[in-house]
Amino acid sequence: MNVIKYLKMMAISLVIFINWIEVSVAQNLITSERWVYLADTVMGGVSEGSASIIDTPEGQAINLFGKVSTQNNGGFIQVRVNMPTGAATEFKGIKLKVKGNGDEYFVHIRNSSSKLPWHYYSKSFIAKNEWQVIELPFSEFLRSSNFIRKKMKVESIKTIGLVAYGKDYDADVSIISMSFY
Repeated sequence: MNVIKYLKMMAISLVIFINWIEVSVAQNLITSERWVYLADTVMGGVSEGSASIIDTPEGQAINLFGKVSTQNNGGFIQVRVNMPTGAATEFKGIKLKVKGNGDEYFVHIRNSSSKLPWHYYSKSFIAKNEWQVIELPFSEFLRSSNFIRKKMKVESIKTIGLVAYGKDYDADVSIISMSFY
């Protein structure tokens, strides 16, 4: 086998492997053990909630459930997942299959410029009471602070969070799939 054929074969194998990793990450992200629940109680707030993997007729989903309270300078509950470095580099946004209670929720992205807990990029969406696929372009995410880059560096995404935020309400939202597009 000559060197050119060998290199072509290796390049094809690498592309197949990378595509397999992307598909595996998208399929396993929801049911992975990597989700972490956070609430405003870390800063003295009184919101209460939980996050868990639930069974639905559509398959397993991550569910964020609770009561968001703005008392005592609070106002959020969140479940987030760590992302492999560079996982979103070649993509334009995040695609979610989501169901909720008709209220507004947010996706918060933290990347390498997110040095403090309140540094993130955010995009809101309405979670209807039926499964829906929504696409959230990275270009529409807004920064939470002037101390982070205006334009998000997609290649350095560290975490993606599903957040109930900013007002007093009962949160109930589930994501059955999350991928990049």
